[in-house]
Amino acid sequence: MLLGTITGNVVSTKKIEKLTGCKFMRVKIESSKQELIAVDAVGAGIGETVLVTTGHNASYAANVKDLPVDAVIVGIVD
Repeated sequence: MLLGTITGNVVSTKKIEKLTGCKFMRVKIESSKQELIAVDAVGAGIGETVLVTTGHNASYAANVKDLPVDAVIVGIVD
């Protein structure tokens, strides 16, 4: 689990049909200078601090088990 801040959104004009309706966000990870693209499962907005899960279990968090999803926003930090 990673802690990060949403820096923007990503618009994809073409994607796998099962990902239609999924929102992609740019997340800057707090513990490094790394940025990644994550599927937003909780409705977070730009500037919010979020929890991101990565790896194999991320696809289960986004409920897209058969698709290549590697990072998912699973929580908003108050």
